[in-house]
Amino acid sequence: MKDFTKSMIMSLTWAAVCFPLSVVVASSDDLTQYVNPFIGTEGQGNPGTAINSGNVFPGPALPFGVVKFGIDTTAFDWTNVDADAGYTPNGYVTGVSMLHESGTGGAPTYGFIHQMPLSTLEDVNILDNFTYMQERTEFDIASVGYYKTVLANGITAELSATAHAGIIQYNYSSNTTERHILVDVSHMLPSSGEAQHSQFYSNGFLERSPDGTKYQGYGVYRGGFSSRPDAPVYFCAEFDTFPDEVQLFSGQYTDPYWPNSTIFQPPIFTNATSIIGRKGWYGYADRVGGLFTFPSNTATLKSRIGVSFINSDKACQYIASELPTWDLEPVITAAKQQWNTEVLSKVITTDHSNVTVLEMLYSSLYKMHLMPSDRTGENPNWDTEEPTYDDFYTLWDTFRCLNSYILLTAPQRAADIVRSLVDIWRFERFMPDARSGNYNGRVQGGSNADNVLADAWVKGLNASEYGIDWTDAYAAMKTDAEMVPYNTFDYGDPTGSVKEGRGALPDWLTLGYVSMYDPATGTGFGRCISRTVEYGLNDFALSQVAKDLAPQDYAHFFNRSAGWQTIWQHNFTSLNFTGFLAPLYANGTRDPTYSPLYCGEWCSWSDITYEGLPWEYSWTIPYDMKTLISFMGGSDLAESRLDAMFIPGLQDGTVGQGNGVGTAIFNPGNEPSFGTPFLYNYLGQRQWKSVMRSREIVNEYYSNRRDGVPGNSDAGALESWMAWNLLGLYPVATQPIYLLLSPWFGDLSVSVAGNKTLKVTAVGSEDGPYVQSVKVNGVQWEKSWVTHDNIIGGDGGTIDFVLGSEKIRWDTGELPPSPGHLDLGIRN
Repeated sequence: MKDFTKSMIMSLTWAAVCFPLSVVVASSDDLTQYVNPFIGTEGQGNPGTAINSGNVFPGPALPFGVVKFGIDTTAFDWTNVDADAGYTPNGYVTGVSMLHESGTGGAPTYGFIHQMPLSTLEDVNILDNFTYMQERTEFDIASVGYYKTVLANGITAELSATAHAGIIQYNYSSNTTERHILVDVSHMLPSSGEAQHSQFYSNGFLERSPDGTKYQGYGVYRGGFSSRPDAPVYFCAEFDTFPDEVQLFSGQYTDPYWPNSTIFQPPIFTNATSIIGRKGWYGYADRVGGLFTFPSNTATLKSRIGVSFINSDKACQYIASELPTWDLEPVITAAKQQWNTEVLSKVITTDHSNVTVLEMLYSSLYKMHLMPSDRTGENPNWDTEEPTYDDFYTLWDTFRCLNSYILLTAPQRAADIVRSLVDIWRFERFMPDARSGNYNGRVQGGSNADNVLADAWVKGLNASEYGIDWTDAYAAMKTDAEMVPYNTFDYGDPTGSVKEGRGALPDWLTLGYVSMYDPATGTGFGRCISRTVEYGLNDFALSQVAKDLAPQDYAHFFNRSAGWQTIWQHNFTSLNFTGFLAPLYANGTRDPTYSPLYCGEWCSWSDITYEGLPWEYSWTIPYDMKTLISFMGGSDLAESRLDAMFIPGLQDGTVGQGNGVGTAIFNPGNEPSFGTPFLYNYLGQRQWKSVMRSREIVNEYYSNRRDGVPGNSDAGALESWMAWNLLGLYPVATQPIYLLLSPWFGDLSVSVAGNKTLKVTAVGSEDGPYVQSVKVNGVQWEKSWVTHDNIIGGDGGTIDFVLGSEKIRWDTGELPPSPGHLDLGIRN
């Protein structure tokens, strides 16, 4: 293994933290100048590494693009980090690949369709990444549509991407005597944890043109976060230079990331024009690839690569249609234009007084639109006229903030996502909660596609304008609510399915709650508390759609949404507060050792709550805050209890398995905490505290640095939370309302509802962030919330804030609604 100069990389990393990359632009309308793709690639408190980082993908991509083109690297501490997006700040480069996720936890997915530039074959085993991986001698450069990395072997790689293709330019230093491009069809992102969900190469095929300038084929892969079965990914590529020699190769089915695993049999080279791992799609076929050698006087070598899930000819067609040039510049320019038009210009401000906050805003908007992947026309499993989306990571993460943002600012895109979810139900029986590789899995809690669909329904995405078949959409939701999915026996939680639907539905249907797993009887399920409250929200979501589409179902799902009250123990005390969610066994008894400050070993799959303590989940009833506050003893006690959420030192450190941030019960890195800081709005005349918490959290845990995200980005979920804070609003998913916070800009124009504008202004922010008064659509406002119609009605809406230093109790009007209000009268 090559030596690695960690001190040099650390110094380069520090330089990037202190001086974020700025793109020089000719026009002030180019908002990509405020996008720093490296935000979220480094872990807080772990400089130079990806440990506890956002796992953000920093390479070039288009909004919702299939291709996310970037470098793949190793990691130095495989016990603490996987290169989920391919990238680690201090890792060796093992190649570039076309498909990546962004911001995901769990086991890595993709890293397919590979090239690696080599300057020598001495001591290189092309089956072993460790023999050819390269350190970087300069800090990587990234901007919208562009990525550059400089390798120790004297080769610089510059990348850009379109929706289904990518272009790469290799520049060779004068002292580089050999020029090789390794194409390893078996290349993928490895995993050190969650062995059941690790990726595996299964088989591959590669053929080249007679002159060696083109190649195409497929790789078959399985595993990853969704544990997908064997499925092919097709590719097509071409070079702008004739190679001197092309050798195809095959080799043992071995692990390229484990030292010495490839020494038993060297690769077998052939001068044939095609090679296959093994006939059929055998799951342990030989690894295959190609070694392309170019003239020694080649100063610049370019390659264009297309990807398809249908066939390799279609991958070639994408090159022709999306990359008609060998020049990077027009590809980069087109990418910037598309990001500006489709995403960044949806939010405009003339307030450029704080460039740091501008970079935080526009970088967040960028990360929020990398996933899911728009694979319309690329569905390999069935013929459809509906949109096709993949790479949902996961709706459990994104439904709270991100999907609501897309719905507000890009309703047709949101409708297409809904249509895709429903289409998956038509052919695969369930909508996904997570999905990758065209395969459903894994479900972290409830069936949260239901929440996404309900949010679209209550905010008016109708069939005639947006093409959603709401009859089928409701039927898909009802499937989640009534049909028990088969058990996948996942190693994380073998008690019920984690692939799709509601795995603990048998308890929900018979008991009205999810019971705690009892090894003595074999009854119960993992994540019993968090599933109980999430199934309640899912059923509330169904009731909101049923109210109009299936009124005969409304009362059934509405009443069932109150099931969380069956596990509320009114006399249970913790930290001097009384009344908490507490697990019940199937026979109705309780665990005498239970504490709401403890979730289990990791707050993970087999524990009683997922990525949050029971203390936190006791706040997560957004559709019936009225009942919840009464159970807590009224507004004053609820306020004191909410304050306790933010006291440092009360968390036991188990929350979130690698995504825990801070020591308070509130955890900014995990989604169950997203809405908690703003619940003061429900207590009356305390909105100023929501503003205080918003500012505290953003200032402490978010920044424009490489470590500027407090944990896994989760496909942009964390960034969407922050973006809403900067805008001064917070959505309450499944309800057509937004809580009022305090904007960070003097003026904002937000494109809403397709062709309307929401204008937000703020004066007095130089004195303080607290709301002194507010007008909505020109009317003096005394409520701490607005409706969806308030901000999209007519040509849009206006919200005018007067801010200052005084913590004024201005919000004397009606409290935010509790449309799910129902007290079952249970007093445990």
